[in-house]
Amino acid sequence: MSRPGAVRCWGVIPAAGKGTRMGTARPKQYLELAGRTVLEHTLERLAADPRIAGIVVALGADDTEWARLRPPPGVEVRTVIGGAERCHSVLNALRDLAARAAPGDWVLVHDAARPCLRPADLTRLIDTLAADPVGGLLAVPVRDTMKRADGDERVAGTVERGGLWHAQTPQMFRLEALRTALEAAVAAGVLVTDEAAAMERAGHRPRLVPGSGDNLKITRPEDLALAAFYLKQ
Repeated sequence: MSRPGAVRCWGVIPAAGKGTRMGTARPKQYLELAGRTVLEHTLERLAADPRIAGIVVALGADDTEWARLRPPPGVEVRTVIGGAERCHSVLNALRDLAARAAPGDWVLVHDAARPCLRPADLTRLIDTLAADPVGGLLAVPVRDTMKRADGDERVAGTVERGGLWHAQTPQMFRLEALRTALEAAVAAGVLVTDEAAAMERAGHRPRLVPGSGDNLKITRPEDLALAAFYLKQ
């Protein structure tokens, strides 16, 4: 299942969500983007590095779209049933991986609706973290003024942006360390929104690896047109 490369990595894509903010009947990962589905672009971008030995995609139990997709050649793509939240889907994928991967192998968790990942950013992430004791994630420093809102959507205060970063994906951690951190969070009823949060909760300090602003996550209708523009560049 593995491909050549000194560092062995595995991809995980949680794709069980409905993407209700898009306001479409079809889940956002299956919307058309530049002649293919969003998820097909995402898979291709993640599989671009030869150190990715395989990819596990967590799907919704009622998924009817996956069978029509064309996964990228040259890397095995497996599927598992996801869960109610992102953390459950990722955990299910990690449990599947544990049967064929080593505990110290790296896992790169990437959003299903983040199809514009630059190959150079993926390479930089793996190269930077290959010898790191913890792992980390792609991220971009905050440039805009940040406001905190109250319950009435009025400004409650201005947040100092120094030291703030926008978290992106992939997020890259050792298989066993990430699985242990996620299992602990889920057992405690803490629904972490990304893998770095689970690792932080376990006492680790993930490394921030500078990414690119065009590695956007498609969340709202206008994001689809922007992603199409980025893919043409």
